[in-house]
Amino acid sequence: RNEASRFAAFIDDIDQFDPSFFRISPLEAQYMDPQQRLMLEMSWKALEDAGIDPDELRGSRTGVYGGITHSLYAATGTSNSTAIGRVSYVLGLQGPAISVDTACSSSLVAVHQAVSGLRQDEADLALAGGVSLILSNNVMESRANAGMLSPDGLCKTFDASANGYVRGEGCGVLVLKRLRDAEADGDRIWGIIRGSAVNQDGASMGLTVPNGEAQEQVIRDALRRAGVSPSQLDYVEAHGTGTSVGDPLELQALASVFGEEREADDPLFIGSVKTNFGHLESASGIAALMKVLVSMNHGLIPKHLNFHDPSPVIDWKRLSVRVPSAATAWPRSDGRPRLAGVSGYGWSGTNAHI
Repeated sequence: RNEASRFAAFIDDIDQFDPSFFRISPLEAQYMDPQQRLMLEMSWKALEDAGIDPDELRGSRTGVYGGITHSLYAATGTSNSTAIGRVSYVLGLQGPAISVDTACSSSLVAVHQAVSGLRQDEADLALAGGVSLILSNNVMESRANAGMLSPDGLCKTFDASANGYVRGEGCGVLVLKRLRDAEADGDRIWGIIRGSAVNQDGASMGLTVPNGEAQEQVIRDALRRAGVSPSQLDYVEAHGTGTSVGDPLELQALASVFGEEREADDPLFIGSVKTNFGHLESASGIAALMKVLVSMNHGLIPKHLNFHDPSPVIDWKRLSVRVPSAATAWPRSDGRPRLAGVSGYGWSGTNAHI
């Protein structure tokens, strides 16, 4: 057995579920993909956190947009479309229900689709996020044998010793509204999505090999839609998987965009939540977005873990970026709102930036 397949970041008690709470029979619950159960639970918790009574949403134009990839269960328990549609069914929501599978960028693409749905008046409220559970050792073994996983169980993004990523489990859901509606309803607002973009690598060096030019373009598109200049951003949450190929390409794309109009004494902070609990794959983007929202609200950029010796294949002297090796106060921004970007790249070639 490949040593790299021994490590992962697991969620406890994924077998635990209260079917009667969601009006699901115990028999059906046995055949449900645990990812469906987790999406239901996290959607409910997200609405609770937002101060919204789920029962009052029945018949409403509330959309559900979720990133999900792997599934190993039968009939309605296995379909990725059902995982998202079931949230709408259980809560009685009548807005769009869209499952998204663009590999590791799935949940960021889901947020992008949710924002588009709100802007196009297809929905008045949206649940957007993603879920990922490790339910097959075969997938773990195949990725380990392909050299994708870290044999020492650490995701060391941007470090000289980076040797692959660690798989992780997770689920996250955001409640999204048009800003004017959230303000009118007196909602607690964690943050504002100013702009987002999605594109595709196209003909890169290989299907799963990133395309730096496409990454650079999707960031520029998101900034343009947000009406924000690159020099205004304080922080970027990178995709940052901890691979020797992906990290340098991503950093180069970030530097090409954010290095413009940026003084050497005003570096862009960058980090990756994957160093904390691994790569959540189809839920990785929503985990990154949630990290940024919490960081902005606390005014504190968390320490980027496992970063000791900067990667020698990255020209750090030329790049105006900084990896926070300790918890760092959010940079002063002369009274303007804190601004950050979040990147997600799928090995399918689909890129997203928010």
